[in-house]
Amino acid sequence: MILTGKNLNRFSDATIERVYETAKTMGYQTKQPKKARQVILIVCPSVINPYFATIIQGMEQEAKIRGLKTMIFTTYWDVEKERYACEFAKNPLVCGVIFAMIPQQPELVRALSEYLPIIAVGDKQNEVGLDTIDVNNFKAGTLIGEHLLCLGHRSIAYVSTSLNKDHSARVRRYEGLKHCIEEAGAKLHLYTTEISSNTELNTVDIEHQSGRELTNRCLAESPDVTAIVAVNDMVAYGVIDAIKESGKEIPQDLSVCGFDNIYPSSFRGVGLTTVEHYIIEGGQRAVRLLYEKMQPRIRPIHEQKAVTRVEFENELIVRSSTGAPPAR
Repeated sequence: MILTGKNLNRFSDATIERVYETAKTMGYQTKQPKKARQVILIVCPSVINPYFATIIQGMEQEAKIRGLKTMIFTTYWDVEKERYACEFAKNPLVCGVIFAMIPQQPELVRALSEYLPIIAVGDKQNEVGLDTIDVNNFKAGTLIGEHLLCLGHRSIAYVSTSLNKDHSARVRRYEGLKHCIEEAGAKLHLYTTEISSNTELNTVDIEHQSGRELTNRCLAESPDVTAIVAVNDMVAYGVIDAIKESGKEIPQDLSVCGFDNIYPSSFRGVGLTTVEHYIIEGGQRAVRLLYEKMQPRIRPIHEQKAVTRVEFENELIVRSSTGAPPAR
């Protein structure tokens, strides 16, 4: 009953885990039709940010074409939840796992990849050791930096939620922006706040809220700043609201930029300058790559153990939120 997924509420979690683990160890295959066992487990931090909702929709579009089913598991950047997702992935119903971010515990995920195909979507890195759909976030940061410098900005702020090793995309965007700005002899201010996984879970508008609070700090502490770069578009919306609430105008007084080009950023009332990562195409490509790994016979022997990386080019999307700095 456990292996066919029927009436699982009759069994304890410990019993279910033991059955899954034993079936995996013995190589046991259920008698269900092959297609019934083809479930992709999608692991992502949350679905409140349209970035993740969009990339998941791209995955589900491609999964339908391939005759695969999907199951979404959210972690809210909690390492214990990520660990549980890796254990749950040993369920014989799961045919592969896609991480919509770079895993926080890559060594754990690499061990899981010995059992079944794994794909990660996120920042361009060399040390993860997994098949990945990459975004070059360092380059994305330089694109924003070059744009603002060309407009004449010389005092710029970067506002971000948790900025640490668990969030490499955020760090690399900052590093790319910093490299570009400092090379030009301009000034970069950093405003960041640490957010726990529990806060991520219980605060639906945490990114917008963080953008507002960090911008208010920036306006109070660094009045010379003429442009604010947010770690992503959702944080940028909070930046925009804080600037407007202060009585200032965008872009006449302050320019605002984000990253990801999620669909609300193109709305006329927002008009956010941002960086396009081709999110939905990245989600589709992740499923295609996973599907190829599920069919080892169609891949040459020497490629079956190779790590594959697919990188989508960044593109700067300039809208009405950026302009020349005000005359001082």
